[in-house]
Parts: sequence; structure tokens; C-alpha cells
Amino acid sequence: MSEILQEVDARSKLAGTNKFELLVFRLGEDNRSKTRELFGINVFKVREALVMPAITPMPGAPEHVMGVANIRGQIIPVIDLPGVAGCTPTGLHILLVTEYERSVQGFAVEEVEEIKRLEWSRVVSAEVSAAGGLVTSLARLDEDDEKGRLALVLDVEAILRQVLPSRFKGGDEMNQTHTVTIPKGALIIYADDSGVARTQIEKALTKLGLPFLGTKTGKEAFDKIQEFAQAAKASGTPVRDKIAMVLTDLEMPEMDGFTLTRKMKEDESLKTIPVVIHSSLSGSANEAHANSVGADGYVAKFLPDELARAVAKAIALPVTA
Repeated sequence: MSEILQEVDARSKLAGTNKFELLVFRLGEDNRSKTRELFGINVFKVREALVMPAITPMPGAPEHVMGVANIRGQIIPVIDLPGVAGCTPTGLHILLVTEYERSVQGFAVEEVEEIKRLEWSRVVSAEVSAAGGLVTSLARLDEDDEKGRLALVLDVEAILRQVLPSRFKGGDEMNQTHTVTIPKGALIIYADDSGVARTQIEKALTKLGLPFLGTKTGKEAFDKIQEFAQAAKASGTPVRDKIAMVLTDLEMPEMDGFTLTRKMKEDESLKTIPVVIHSSLSGSANEAHANSVGADGYVAKFLPDELARAVAKAIALPVTA
């Protein structure tokens, strides 16, 4: 256990190889199925994992907010994750300190199991399975796909909006006026596996008056991009008259945003399409890696005005061979 807790920060730098590391943990017994499932969060989003510190209750706190904790001088809310997921733990022994969309909070969990390095191809969208709701995808932890263990990858963005809705933007709350124009008949393709994030993006793009096509994985986005590129070639139309830009999340089943970007920039027929990475994984390391795979912009989730500026800047980029 101590080794797992100490390695979170050191092992959170894996990116760009279509691999990631999943922090696997338990929340207790499911109140309906009476099973003890495995859950997961990408290590990228975990600042640290601690033995449960002292929690100070807050009168009038939202449901499932246990109170606040003082973590290295920063006061953060602590969320009862088993309570949100409908599980009954034997105890809340570990606090996962996470950062999402410029917000830091702690998730109380029963216990941490391991950190598992996986290919994104071993992760499938929960929308094509029986899972759903607060689960964004299913990760196959073992080589034996028939009998191997599954971890339920939580949609933390959805959980935070459910528990702490006042801390996050909805998508159309723009404080500034943005003028963005694209060729008639062109659209923006975006990729994000979170239903909450897709709603945010669509509200923002609608507010800007921009047509769009949404996808749930990097692979789905890449397939659609290739379809549009082939249609453009067949009609003798520049590809950017079909696709004005691509907006992609980083963490997605099947293919991550770094890999999607690299594959586009290595393809002669696609490399002129601007790509902006839009992720809750903020930080200079991720921005530097986005640059290294050829991304034309990087914007941290989720402030509608910043997203609008990033979109406008990318669309205005000149076409270069």
C-alpha cells in the first residue's frame, strides 16, 4: 500500500503512447448487486493518495460532502465517493486528492488496490455496455479478456457537477463577445468521452454559432475525419473547407487525444487541420507534450470564454503544407 501511495506522482507522467495508468480502488459493497466492484481514475488526475486525514464537518454542506480537509495548507472539500456511487464501505480509509478543471477536491474511498498500466485500446466506452450513469468507460485489467477483471472508470466530471454544481460552468456562460467564422459547409469535429463535457462543448459551440459533429473516442473522431478528408479529395475541395478544426479531449477509450493529434499531423491529407486539445488535465507538462505531437492549441477545461478564444485562434491559423 505505501508503495502505491508514494508512486502516484512519479508515475503520472505517462503520455503520448496511447497508454495510461489507472489507479484502481474499492468503494465497498454495491447496495443493489451486493458485489464489490473495482473502480478506477486516471493517475494523471490524482495529485496524491493519503491515509484519511481529519475531516472538519461543514454545516449545510451538499449531500455527499463530508466536510473539508487541510491538505498541505490548502482547504479542500471531501466527497464521500461510495455514497455517490451507491456503495457501502467497511470504512473510508484513503483520500484521493484530485484536480479537475482547475478545481482541487478529495474523494474518500475504502481502499486502493493498485496502479495498472494499460493501452487505451483495453478501455471501452460504457455507453456500449450495461454500465452507465457515473461510469464513463470499462477497463480490462488483465490479458485474459474472457475471464479478466474489469474496472469501472468513473466520470469524475459528472460526479463533481452532481455534488458541487456551483463550482463549474455549464457551457454557455460567456462574458465576452467572440466572432468566429468558418467556410460555409464546414464544421468542427470534437471528441470527448464524458457526457457532461460533450454537453458543455456543444453549448459553447452553439453560442458561437458554429456547426459541429461530436464523437466519444479518439478512434471514432479519426474515422470521421478520414471520411471527410476522402470526400474532400473526391470533390477537389480543400479539407479545411470540410473540417474547420478538431477539438479533442486527452483521456478517451480506444485512442487518446495525443495519439489522435499525432496521427493527424503525420497524415499529409489531414495535417493542415488545426487541432486544439481540451482537457481537464492542466499543467505545463501536458501543454509541452501537446506541442510535441503537433497540436495547434491547448486549453484547460472549462471556461467558455477561454475555449472560445482557443477555437477562434485555431480557426484563424493559415493553411500551411
